[in-house]
Amino acid sequence: MPQFFINRPVFAWVIAIFIIVSGLLAIPKLPVALYPSVAPPTITINASYPGSTPETMNNSVITLIERELSSAKHVLYYESSSDTSGMASITVTFAPGTDPELAQVDVQNRIKVVEPRLPQVVRQNGLSVEASGANFLMIVGLTSKDGKLTDADLSDYFSRNLSEELRRVEGVGRVQLFGAEKAMRIWIDPVRLSQYRLSVSDINRAVSIENAQIAPGRTGDSPAIPGQQVSYPLLVTGQLGSPEAFGHITLRANPDGSRVILSDVARVELGSQSYGFATRENGHVSTAAAIQLTPGANAVKTADRIRQRLNELSNAMPEGMTYSIPFDTTPFVKISIEKVVHTFIEAMVLVFLVMYLFLQNIRYTFIPAIVAPIALLGTFTVMLLSGFSDNVLTMFGMVLAIGIIVDDAIVVVENVERIMAEEGLGPKEATRKAMKEITGAVIGITLVLSAVFIPMAMASGSVGTIYRQFTLTMAVSVLISAFLALSLTPALCATLLRPVNQHA
Repeated sequence: MPQFFINRPVFAWVIAIFIIVSGLLAIPKLPVALYPSVAPPTITINASYPGSTPETMNNSVITLIERELSSAKHVLYYESSSDTSGMASITVTFAPGTDPELAQVDVQNRIKVVEPRLPQVVRQNGLSVEASGANFLMIVGLTSKDGKLTDADLSDYFSRNLSEELRRVEGVGRVQLFGAEKAMRIWIDPVRLSQYRLSVSDINRAVSIENAQIAPGRTGDSPAIPGQQVSYPLLVTGQLGSPEAFGHITLRANPDGSRVILSDVARVELGSQSYGFATRENGHVSTAAAIQLTPGANAVKTADRIRQRLNELSNAMPEGMTYSIPFDTTPFVKISIEKVVHTFIEAMVLVFLVMYLFLQNIRYTFIPAIVAPIALLGTFTVMLLSGFSDNVLTMFGMVLAIGIIVDDAIVVVENVERIMAEEGLGPKEATRKAMKEITGAVIGITLVLSAVFIPMAMASGSVGTIYRQFTLTMAVSVLISAFLALSLTPALCATLLRPVNQHA
């Protein structure tokens, strides 16, 4: 193979340029994270059953869903929790390597089977099935600096205007609001309820009857009397829109013409749907939401997209409302990656300075200086195809691989220089002879180094997941370096070097 590229240096450059272009295209597409994703993919199911106890939620909702989840593919285990506010969460963990999107579809299909057996209230509130990471990417808050807006106002605005917009941002898996939308609250006075000999079920029935959405149809539509030429849609005020309207709901009509209305036995107000959360930011009334990533998403790019979208949405916010990001994990990721990149650049510079110090020739140093970055760019391409990310371990593997990468090129250059000095051959002839002597050694050392690192990537469980990206990054860098040492490096030696007796 070296002889082929010595005679065809242009073809060697074409392959090198292809590796460079593919690497430059792969770098922006690689996910950026602090560490490789170790946790297996999880799907979260959230259910709401207002007013129920944890026991009722477990018996009527959680148990039914868990029975269906047992037959899902690649399920390792699932865990569930419920609280006194009527909220329940089921986290389904799948085997490592399972496609999160397919797992989410499978879970949704299982829920459709059991959904008819769930309570009516749970079906009305809906079951959310989301694929997201376990950790928070950031927390976004809304604050009313002037105090004109209450926490219920802020939570309602976030839920109706921001949550869906943030969910549509690429890379966002889940937006968990620490608050709730506004709702009509009916605070029942049990003493008055007993005095009027009414029950809670009477109130529920009356509210359901008088606060209903109705499709009234049209009048004058076909079939109609002869000569009827106009039809009109009917408009009926079915759903009530104010606390006063709810307060006038009739609970009971007496024979004497009097009636008992809702405001006689309860206080009606527009409040929050849930009072399970209370947030403050720097002493001001606020609300907040936690954002979680989709599996494999780029944390840094997703955070930038969220900030950009919030800047756009802030233009339509009411006066006195401002957003903030009190918690953000991406600065730690950026700092960690930047430190590794700085170490990477410093290692490259030191390696080439040492090479120039011992080779004492800029041409000899220039060849490894070209080959080493090409090998690293090829590694980025393989990382993208393998589903790896730019993280501390992969970048650290590249830092360690720099010294090994330049070794192959140094061996080739030094052997060509020795033959030219001892035998007086020209660069092309010296390169041919040198490659015949060291081709086997380059291949042998490459296989030995690969045999050292690759078995570590075969480990199962979390250990294999942690070290797989580190070891394979180093192994791929060494393999690409060996390929370039047998293709591009000989071509560069044959074309760039000068006979020893012509050196000034």
